[in-house]
Amino acid sequence: MFITKNHLSRRTLLKGGGAMLALPLLDAMIPALTAQSRTAADTGLRLGFIYHPHGAIMDRYTPETVGRGFEFQEILKPLEPFRNQLTIVSGLGHAAADTSAVHSLSPTTWLSGVRPKPTQGVDAYAGVTADQIAAAQIGQDTMLPSMELATEDHSGLIGACDRDYGCIYMNTLSWRTPTTPMPMEINPRKVFERMFGQGGSPEERQARRAEDQSILDAVAGQAGDLKRRLGSGDNRRLDEYIDNVREIERRLQRAEADLDSQVLDLPEAPPGIPFVYEDHVDIMFDLLALACQANVTRVFTFMMAREISNRTYNQVGVPDGHHAISHHQNREERMAKNVLIQHYHVTLFSRFVDKLRTTPEAGGSLLDNTLLLYGSNMSNSNAHNHYPLPNIVISGSGRFAGGQHISYEERTPMTNLLVAMLNKAGVEIETLGDSTGTVSEL
Repeated sequence: MFITKNHLSRRTLLKGGGAMLALPLLDAMIPALTAQSRTAADTGLRLGFIYHPHGAIMDRYTPETVGRGFEFQEILKPLEPFRNQLTIVSGLGHAAADTSAVHSLSPTTWLSGVRPKPTQGVDAYAGVTADQIAAAQIGQDTMLPSMELATEDHSGLIGACDRDYGCIYMNTLSWRTPTTPMPMEINPRKVFERMFGQGGSPEERQARRAEDQSILDAVAGQAGDLKRRLGSGDNRRLDEYIDNVREIERRLQRAEADLDSQVLDLPEAPPGIPFVYEDHVDIMFDLLALACQANVTRVFTFMMAREISNRTYNQVGVPDGHHAISHHQNREERMAKNVLIQHYHVTLFSRFVDKLRTTPEAGGSLLDNTLLLYGSNMSNSNAHNHYPLPNIVISGSGRFAGGQHISYEERTPMTNLLVAMLNKAGVEIETLGDSTGTVSEL
């Protein structure tokens, strides 16, 4: 640890050329040899909620045994390296989504437990979601109290999407107030600029790319001065962080160039969005990891794909549209294709978990200070039901037991789990939506 009586401020920014770059937590930000060292090092948990649509094939998702020593089923196999950091939670249900309008209500009730007002107009009324409750309490000291990301554009979906419920309920996971849905950003370039201050509209991107210098070039002088004040461990951590920023910037520029070359074939493709789905998801996860590392945010939601998405997954041998094939009618060959898609989504998520685990932070890793919920608000996509829900809680923190499969009493409100997660993250809340308490053994 770098020992100094004049520790570096946690809010230190590198500035240059109109750009600002936040810094990760460094040892030099911790007041050494004081009784406050542990408190300063503890940045508090980051909270992340990652959603996948259309439920799961539950008998190929849920372990056959509860407790420890369970065997991973096929869908969750990519998460086996993180056995000690995860808890598979069974027995939870979401009564708020139990209507015929399952696709509209699944996203908007997942983090609230509140059935919204039936409407196809602009007078939507839903429940405040867990992420926004957390953002109000633990996110106000960060540049972005919360981040909301997705991979598919929802802005064109208006009016009636699912019986009596408008598309507005399908377009986001996050509601700041009952009448204020949070828009979800799908463009990595816009996310990057929001985090690090580069401006420019999509129309200007060609000119900007020609004349733009890297953010890191703009602040190189300050970074050099700062490194002379740091110890060897902090210097390595800062180098890794800057390399991550530069790599994401390089990939965004490559994605934009690829899209430019495809503009005649893909005129609808927004600038900055990778052509390949896997690249899109990977870069969004990398941006979220970077945002957590730099303390840009402590709360985020990410919709890996939207409900009724008919994206195809040829890369894993599924040329069928996802929504169409999710209505599997209990036919084995169609169920097998759903398993392939769900396994693929978990694989992409597992890379993010590994990124957090291998990113150092003072006192441990980024995963040690992050609490994740990965799941869906639908169970059997063919039945369109909401029990039992597929849910996984992951954290590297010693405050969580991990390494277990917990099965709660049938139809325990999922909001009980959300209350428990919020409490673990220091968010003071006793009830949420239809919760009846909290859950134990986490």
